[in-house]
Amino acid sequence: MGLFDIFSGKKTLKQTGILNGFCDNHIHLLPGVDDGIQSMDDALELLGIMEAAGVKTVWCTPHIMEDIPNKTDFLKMHFEKLKSLYKGEIELHLAAEYMIDSLFQERLENDDLLVHANNHVLVESSTVSAPYGFKNTLKELMHKGHYVLLAHPERYRFLEKKDYAELKQMKVRFQLNLTSLLGLYGPAVKEKAEKLLSEGFYEAVGTDTHRVKRWQQMEEQKISKKIIKQISEIQGL
Repeated sequence: MGLFDIFSGKKTLKQTGILNGFCDNHIHLLPGVDDGIQSMDDALELLGIMEAAGVKTVWCTPHIMEDIPNKTDFLKMHFEKLKSLYKGEIELHLAAEYMIDSLFQERLENDDLLVHANNHVLVESSTVSAPYGFKNTLKELMHKGHYVLLAHPERYRFLEKKDYAELKQMKVRFQLNLTSLLGLYGPAVKEKAEKLLSEGFYEAVGTDTHRVKRWQQMEEQKISKKIIKQISEIQGL
C-alpha cells in the first residue's frame, strides 16, 4: 500500500473485509449457459476464491433474453449439477437476470420466472435506451405479486435523477454492482453509483462477475472507508 492510500484511507476491496459474510445477489457463475463462466472447472475455481474471501451466499443469475433464451428447466438442471459438484460452504441459489423484452413478457404471462430471494425478480434493460413500455412492464410484474429488483441501475444512461426518484416511488428496488463503485465500467458509472449509494437508493449488492479474472481484478481495486461504510449499511432483500 502506497503513502497516498495510507493518507486517503483506501484499501483494496479484499483488505476491507467487506466480502466476509457477503451475499452476491448477481453473478454469472452457472457454467456454459450465457456469456459468463464457461466451464465447470472455472465455476468451481471461482467458488473456491470466493469462499476464501469469506463469501457466504451466492445467487446465480444467468441471462434470459431473446438472444439467450434459456429455459427454466434447462437452468435448473445445470444448477443441480453445479450443486452436486461443489463441496464448499457457500450457500448456492438460482434465479435469473431477465432482459425486459418480448421473451420476458411471454415468461411473465406464463408465470415462468426464476424468482430471487423473497419473491424478487431481477430485471435489466439495455444501457442505452429504455425498452418499449419499460415502466408499465415493471408495474405488471408487481401487479402479479412480485418485487422488482432492477439490476445495476447506475449503468443505464437513459435514467436521470427524476427517473430514479419515480422508480423508487413505484417501489422498484435497486441492485448495485460492486464493480461500478470500483470504476470498472468507467468514471461516469462510478460517479452515478456513488451518488445513488449516498442517497440510499440501493437494497442489494452483487458483483455481476462473468470471469474468474474479473473477480480477482475486483478484489485488488482500491476503495475508500466511506464507500465501504455505505455499502455495509445496505439492508438487503
